[in-house]
Amino acid sequence: MLTPHDFYNLCTEHDIDFFTGVPDSLLKDFCAYITDHVPENQHVIAANEGGAVALAAGHYLATGRYGLVYMQNSGQGNAVNPLTSLADPDVYSIPMLLLIGWRGEPGVKDEPQHVKQGKITLKILDTLNITYKLLPENVEETLLCVKELFREMAITKRPVALIARKGIFDAYKLQNKKTDISTLARENAIQIIVAALGNNDIVVSTTGMISRELYEYREAVDGNHSRDFLTVGSMGHASQIALGIALAKPHRQVFCLDGDGAAIMHTGAIAIIGSRKVENFKHIIINNAAHDSVGGQPTVGGEISFTKIADACGYKATWSVKTKDELQEILPQFCASSGSSLLEVRVGKGARKDLGRPKTTPKENKTGFMEYLA
Repeated sequence: MLTPHDFYNLCTEHDIDFFTGVPDSLLKDFCAYITDHVPENQHVIAANEGGAVALAAGHYLATGRYGLVYMQNSGQGNAVNPLTSLADPDVYSIPMLLLIGWRGEPGVKDEPQHVKQGKITLKILDTLNITYKLLPENVEETLLCVKELFREMAITKRPVALIARKGIFDAYKLQNKKTDISTLARENAIQIIVAALGNNDIVVSTTGMISRELYEYREAVDGNHSRDFLTVGSMGHASQIALGIALAKPHRQVFCLDGDGAAIMHTGAIAIIGSRKVENFKHIIINNAAHDSVGGQPTVGGEISFTKIADACGYKATWSVKTKDELQEILPQFCASSGSSLLEVRVGKGARKDLGRPKTTPKENKTGFMEYLA
């Protein structure tokens, strides 16, 4: 395996002094290392992958030095716009090194939301005319690989990419952990929330731990998952899925179980929700100020006010809680509110080690959900 320390040194030896991106489970050890060892003004955990490309472009324009942009391959879609209309040689010709975690690699077992992306990861880079190499497992081969890519960048002034396969990085545990913003466990909060909902209420849950914990709760209670749409992929879009349902089913209450990282990734969704003045939309942001599913890297969720953002965007009512008692006290008022409403629930990081995954396929979830709505 390649140690995060060795790879970081190879990058800095080739004048990379700026790191940005969205954390990925395959890159979590490297992401943890740079979080611990790179000064804050040289490392930005971006809202989304397109923003990370733009940050690296800004750094290059200001310094003439390359930035490293890390992402899961699912983030390629967010990055395509600035890669083609900003960094490409046909526009501004801005070089940068992309480090991409290859989820869903063909022949490697993975979750269903990664299968298609895994098949097209390299094809997307080919289409964008971005030179790429698979990240080797030892320092010597990685040095040769990095040297070749940097020669390419120097000549062509365009982005290049390294593809990280599963298990490529040696383990590294994050040391610089931020204090939890609440002692309330996320799974406990989800149980309290869902238990308070009516039998006709609809739930759309975001990708990651939230959907897994919702599934586990339903399984433990009655095994009925038909009321829930589990958004296993498309991070940041659960609230717009929920809004589309709320607009089509105005006489049903629609609850979106969102996460702080997902909400930050596409914050513009909050403006659209607020502008629509939908009476039956309930937005719950479960905020632990971390990308919990991909290594616990921090978000800015603990430093911003989701309630003030929602207020400014036109939500009719907003609340923020961080204890079990506060949550139980506010829930009846929140559930009974009319108009687009937001409830931020601050929770601690982490999940139980034996947390399972949905046993149904996405298509089975979709079919059961649509039958329930009908």
